Amino acid sequence: MSPPPRFNVLGIGVSALSLPEARDRVLAARGQKRLGYICCATAYNANLARSQPALRGHYNRSLLTTPDGMPLVWLGRWHGHRHITRVYGPDLMEAVCDAGRAAGLRHFFYGGDHGVAEALMARLGERFPGLQVVGTFTPPFRELDPAELADLRARVAVAQPDVIWVGLSSPKQEHFMATHAPALDAGVMIGVGAAFDFLSGRVRQAPRWMQRSGLEWLHRLATEPRRLWRRYLVHNPIFVLRTLAQLTGLKRYPLD
Repeated sequence: MSPPPRFNVLGIGVSALSLPEARDRVLAARGQKRLGYICCATAYNANLARSQPALRGHYNRSLLTTPDGMPLVWLGRWHGHRHITRVYGPDLMEAVCDAGRAAGLRHFFYGGDHGVAEALMARLGERFPGLQVVGTFTPPFRELDPAELADLRARVAVAQPDVIWVGLSSPKQEHFMATHAPALDAGVMIGVGAAFDFLSGRVRQAPRWMQRSGLEWLHRLATEPRRLWRRYLVHNPIFVLRTLAQLTGLKRYPLD
């Protein structure tokens, strides 16, 4: 399956595709090994990557970098990709878990606070009978030490998952996937951030109308202001200014 085209957002190549297309590409990982990793990019991620070349490289070397936020969807359509839709981490996870049952897709959950991965496994198992979750791993809030990394590799080798879902904060999850995807015995890794909290019921999601209109950031800011104020009140305005400069030709952001 040839990769979808990408469009440039502040030097990040974002994949121009719809949610069903992204789902089907993940389903194609069934029975395969070490295909790479998938990132879900937002305006915050794109802006953060401008000051972090390593992070920018992770996005550009991914199997897919999906338009997780509506601003990236609007930019994709501006670039002429009319079929593009939002490929939001929680939606992608639900779609793959649902459709993957028929193919026997095997899932592994990596991330979240203590108990979150297990709660996620229980909640999704109730919603999607027949879902195969073959392992979970709750990492510490730091880099894995050699013993922990060996433990993770051993668990994955035994479980043989087709998909490892990674629920960490950004850019931690992108660094983790880019570093460890080549060494883990799985098909594909997918970074879905807060999807673990949302789909386990730990954190309430924004209403659908806010998600569709690009106002999800307002809901998240209202529910977690101390943690997210910088993301939405600093990074997002800078993203808008940089994007306007790129679209008008005042500034160039080459893919690197």
